[in-house]
Amino acid sequence: MTQTVTPELRQWIIEQSTAGCMPEAVLEAMVKAGWQPDVAEAALEQTLRDHLQKLGAGRAAAPAPVQAPAQAPAQATALEMATVRVPDIALSGSPRRLDAGDRMVDVIISVTQPRVVVLGGLLSHEECDGLIEASRPRLARSLTVQTATGGEELNPDRTSNGMFFNRGESELVKRIEARIARLVNWPVENGEGIQVLNYKVGAEYKPHYDYFDPAEPGTPTILKRGGQRVGTVVMYLNEPPRGGGTTFPDIGLEVAPVRGNAVFFSYNRPHPGTLTLHGGAPVLEGEKWVATKWMRERVFE
Repeated sequence: MTQTVTPELRQWIIEQSTAGCMPEAVLEAMVKAGWQPDVAEAALEQTLRDHLQKLGAGRAAAPAPVQAPAQAPAQATALEMATVRVPDIALSGSPRRLDAGDRMVDVIISVTQPRVVVLGGLLSHEECDGLIEASRPRLARSLTVQTATGGEELNPDRTSNGMFFNRGESELVKRIEARIARLVNWPVENGEGIQVLNYKVGAEYKPHYDYFDPAEPGTPTILKRGGQRVGTVVMYLNEPPRGGGTTFPDIGLEVAPVRGNAVFFSYNRPHPGTLTLHGGAPVLEGEKWVATKWMRERVFE
């Protein structure tokens, strides 16, 4: 049975959220009322996203707001928590190409929910080669963040070698970081350093989320450096003959690793409902080189 999301339902979602109901409670009420979970989840996410955009447009056109009285509650409303501002690419009017400042970038695929955009020609071939060569002497077995302690650990789900550039450590890195910041409308200083990864035949990164699990005891320590991760850009530096794509299991999407191309995705809360589960499929022939840029809520130090 097909369920249609009506204007009345959207209005009800906004009313519940602005009244202080948590998103999880709104979703639960919809499911109990007979809505299919996937339809309810998509309706909630899209409605809140659209509402936030309208609020943002209204703020831009309105005069500066009067300061709230001292007794106003400091805690954010459920709507604000559910629709935290995240990196995004301006795609109104369905542009085929985007101005990245120093080069034009193609829009190959655009998905609304979750927000996934495949970009063509984000990097030149010379820039791809430059990142690979600069990273080679510094490669080591890739680690993952250990959310139980806030440290790092070897993870059998991630069988690659990698390294991190410091933010702005070279002209090449600065140029790429500025380009990404312009495209996704997010400050350079809110980004982690670019990470380069090398996958040999059989190497992979099993499906995972990039945000830090709030339930893990080490997460508060991790978040001190800039808050949650809210966006990711994966850039392909070469083309393995077979395998090595970036998979999004929740939406049935696999992005092929094409040299110079990239995939961007964002997530407005640390929850599986963002549908941003993704992984690096095993390399079946040759090797794969990628560069990853993660964006944080605040300045990353």
